[in-house]
Amino acid sequence: QVQLVESGGGLVQAGGSLRLSCAASGGTFSGYAMAWFRQAPGKEREFVATISSWSGARKYDADSVKGRFTISRDNAKNTVYLQMNSLKPEDTAVYYCAAGSYSSDASTFTSWGQGTQVTVFS
Repeated sequence: QVQLVESGGGLVQAGGSLRLSCAASGGTFSGYAMAWFRQAPGKEREFVATISSWSGARKYDADSVKGRFTISRDNAKNTVYLQMNSLKPEDTAVYYCAAGSYSSDASTFTSWGQGTQVTVFS
């Protein structure tokens, strides 16, 4: 299985931007679909965005982030990104990247990172 390490979280004012990165090691990164999920305090983990394996031709975003967040991948760097623009306080959560099958269902992802905190203040 691939090992995943997220970075790029932090504290940002509403309306600002952050870019999360997730570096993979120990597996064939390009062969995995990748996704971002998030979990806010007291809430269940929720899907954010996913990108298909290899070329990343297919992408799917949650309605809550559509038009504001963009997922992308760089197979040469074994890294998946989440560009987050127009951030809102309700985007505050721990963000996790995951590797697995192209889906919005967390159960289809077999490898998970440790998470990175994103806090948006108004």
